[in-house]
Amino acid sequence: MAEAESNRRILLTGASGQVGGELLRTLEPLGEVVAPGRDAMNLADADAVRRVVREVRPRWIVNPAAYTAVDKAESEPELAYAINEHAVRVLGEEARKIGAGVIHFSTDYVFEGIGTRPYVEDDATGPVSVYGASKLAGEKALAAAGAGHMIFRTSWVYGAQGKNFLLTILKLAREREKLRIVADQYGAPTWSRDLARMTQRVIDRAEASARGRELSDALTGVSGIYHAAGSGETTWYSFAAEAVRLAKEREPGIRFAELEAITTAEYPTPAKRPANSRMSGAKLEDRFGWRMMDWKESLERVMAEL
Repeated sequence: MAEAESNRRILLTGASGQVGGELLRTLEPLGEVVAPGRDAMNLADADAVRRVVREVRPRWIVNPAAYTAVDKAESEPELAYAINEHAVRVLGEEARKIGAGVIHFSTDYVFEGIGTRPYVEDDATGPVSVYGASKLAGEKALAAAGAGHMIFRTSWVYGAQGKNFLLTILKLAREREKLRIVADQYGAPTWSRDLARMTQRVIDRAEASARGRELSDALTGVSGIYHAAGSGETTWYSFAAEAVRLAKEREPGIRFAELEAITTAEYPTPAKRPANSRMSGAKLEDRFGWRMMDWKESLERVMAEL
């Protein structure tokens, strides 16, 4: 392992983001992490992406970066596809040429969001937004590129830093008397740090399997799509309610907003959201021995850091 680690270079995109920031810290013990900023590697510029990969020559490419402005994507489809599909294709093509492994993050938005059971990896996709369609196109582009890869679909990502639903709700709950929150979309919040730790586990397992052979050969049996969302299920309303309840316990002297449950129809947005974002993590647990943290447990952990 020591020899593999000494030669291991990881190219990390989106290090300033929620997941990227956690990955930057979590992957550091595994080797040299190269995390170019947007000026050095603009994902909307395929030539820049190709140039950086060729300069760095990483053993791993870890790509949490994405165009994630779900509503804005409806009016900026070219930019969404440039980052979420074309850049991912280039990463995969360049990785194949040098035998590097690719870890890429995708989303529950690749599904139509119907029904009530958790989606599994082989379920039919059917995105209902430009964002979802562009992310699905990225999944397909990476698979077609031929590099050893793992695609991790996740949902409702949040943490103690960055821009996310939890931090927004806690801020608004201190400023307003009432908050109206959608209560008919189901899924599970996912802690960004849990995703980073899962990624570390996956790389460790893959490297152990690669002892004495090429990494690309070791990845042949594990390449593909995995669901990596928080365990359990809730709604946006119930997630907010639990967060506010925990905040009240910590700050009994503060007056927080009253929360009102509403339907999706009462909160129209430019992009349609999936009503069912439940995803089964059974394949991830079976293949890599990793069970994503229950959303209530992770919420308590995140709240303790605020």
